[in-house]
Amino acid sequence: MKYSLGPLLYFWPKTDVDSFYHAARSSDADIVYLGETVCAKRRLMKPADWLVLARELAAAGKEVVLSTQALLEAPSEINVMKKYIDNGEFSIEANDVSAIHLAHQQNVPFVVGPAVNCYNAQTLQLFVRQGMTRWCMPVELSRDWLNNILHDCAAMGIRHRFETEVFSYGYLPLAYSARCFTARAEGKAKDDCQTCCIHYPQGLAANSQEGQRLFTLNGIQTQSGYCYNLIKDLASMDGLVDVVRISPMAEDILATLSAFKQAELTGTTCPVTDRIHCNGYWHRLAGLDIQPS
Repeated sequence: MKYSLGPLLYFWPKTDVDSFYHAARSSDADIVYLGETVCAKRRLMKPADWLVLARELAAAGKEVVLSTQALLEAPSEINVMKKYIDNGEFSIEANDVSAIHLAHQQNVPFVVGPAVNCYNAQTLQLFVRQGMTRWCMPVELSRDWLNNILHDCAAMGIRHRFETEVFSYGYLPLAYSARCFTARAEGKAKDDCQTCCIHYPQGLAANSQEGQRLFTLNGIQTQSGYCYNLIKDLASMDGLVDVVRISPMAEDILATLSAFKQAELTGTTCPVTDRIHCNGYWHRLAGLDIQPS
């Protein structure tokens, strides 16, 4: 299997972004996704800046994919999406169906991101016809669901016309909203948020009254409270999954990616962080559950 660094979901200072992707050039990642997928107000990194990083990573031997925004709310955001699609060098990750439509019109190969509701073989067949090269399964689906979808794709003759990617480590992106929950938590209006999400480089924990971490707030994005971790489930991906996605969270994430790769090679695992983990969705359980290996 190949290993990818998904798009950075959090708002980091530009120096931190540059430093992280400089380190990623010599990491074990085979594929690196770049771009702002959550909020258009996070403007420290311009499209031109992402392209500079993309060329540096490509020169280091990485496959680079430019990721588009998941929730589009203004014409200016559509224009930014068009710049990604028209870059002329790299494929894109479409996180909205409009990006798929434009990529198809421009004959640009694309990855369908996990924000796109794609739940059956018929939808995958449509996307393949439009130029899809890889599909990142929606995060709430299970191994059994994936197996059934790929079985249907084989019957339709499209099974080997695209790669399958699975979000395998990080806080799961569960939902997007026009409302900014991070700004609300700080008592700020969305229109005057002052990009306060930059103060939470791994998101803002939202706990229940009993103290259980239920969600992670990341601007307009709601994530899981527990960190999804499929390192002990790699064997069950054999024959189904082509790319294992690791979501950037902190400086230790490159070591986490290496631990995943080593676990596949040796069949043994060790704790990768002290975060509270879950893997329920993969096993058709409640998302916050953990299924022992």
